[in-house]
Amino acid sequence: MNHVTVVDLGYGDAGKGTVVDLLCATRQVHTVVRFNGGAQAAHNIVLRDGRHHTFAQFGAGTFRPGVRTHLARHVVVDPLALAAEADHLASVGVPDALDRLTVDGEALLATPYHRAANRAREIARGADRHGSCGLGVGEAVAYGLAHPDEAPRVADCHRPAVLRRRLTALRDRLTAELGPLDAPPVDDCLPAYAAFARRVAIVDRTWLASALRAGTCVFEGAQGVLLDEWHGFHPYTTWSTTTFANAETLLAEAGMAGTAQRLGVLRTTTTRHGPGPLVTEDAALPFTDRHNGTNPWQGRFRFGHFDAVAHRYALEVAGGVDGLALTHVDLAGPELRICRRYEDMGRLVPGPAGDLDRQAALTQRLLRTRPVLGEAPADWPAAVSEALGAPVVLTSHGPTAREKEGPLVNAFCRGRAPA
Repeated sequence: MNHVTVVDLGYGDAGKGTVVDLLCATRQVHTVVRFNGGAQAAHNIVLRDGRHHTFAQFGAGTFRPGVRTHLARHVVVDPLALAAEADHLASVGVPDALDRLTVDGEALLATPYHRAANRAREIARGADRHGSCGLGVGEAVAYGLAHPDEAPRVADCHRPAVLRRRLTALRDRLTAELGPLDAPPVDDCLPAYAAFARRVAIVDRTWLASALRAGTCVFEGAQGVLLDEWHGFHPYTTWSTTTFANAETLLAEAGMAGTAQRLGVLRTTTTRHGPGPLVTEDAALPFTDRHNGTNPWQGRFRFGHFDAVAHRYALEVAGGVDGLALTHVDLAGPELRICRRYEDMGRLVPGPAGDLDRQAALTQRLLRTRPVLGEAPADWPAAVSEALGAPVVLTSHGPTAREKEGPLVNAFCRGRAPA
């Protein structure tokens, strides 16, 4: 079926959404499967006619007629944010996004109580903020781990009495811990969840297995491998597995293990939104990003030279790729260079999953080290391929699908030009 899994090998914001949109524009894709993260994702798609949408929970192929979105059980689902996103899609010419959506009933719900608790904790950290998006995704995961049998889940939206009990317990626990929360009463929230249950197809695990057999699916990751909950640079990480692991689990459950092409996405300038290590950061780089600026929760959007050391680490953590997609090639000029090693550190070696003390110690070393920068390459795809030991199969020279080229485009086009 030529399934593809798209994962960011940096700190996020490398252009996963544009790659997913391209794949959906150049061949028939049945479903885009979101397999981690939640409403904090921000995958920007720009069409040739100027329409723009920042995809958070809907798949980045939703501009393409007929392409479905499936939110797998690993996604933290926020129905209130989802409704607002659907409204914006309707305003830019996609009125049927909710009709093309399925959601696994086992997925955790992100609620106003999670969001309020998330923001209260981040504010309390003062100058030591972690750079949270402030949307409660990590809070929902943490609560689900602590109270797995009581955490609100998508299927509960069909059971108002159960949902009321679980939301009340959630609110009471968080209030006891943090004090009064800036969130509405439980009974004020219930009608919105009931409307979500009436409007959206809530399914079980078997739905995805059927979709995988019905046609090509594209698995769309969120955040980046360098933010992974177990292998990222703690504590500046996400509460989500950002590697290929969740997608591989879903494929294996459908009896299709190892059948998806693994595509890693990078941009020519290594970036990070918010605090945490960015070894190659250079304030003199003349870059801005119109879709990524400073915001109250994550902080500012930072730019650095291409960090081959960190990206090689991400490749190892992720278990390798079949190909690389290199974005923002149009920005690469003489001022942008490649870092192949750090001054006082060797290769970054992945550790065992779950050893957060080790990851925190690695973070402190990264915050102190400095990059050794090579010259600006004349051929960026060749230089990245050589530095990382993987082929560049797609390059992006602008935001739209027509500004992508390379072997992956040719393999997927089958006579259709990107729109």
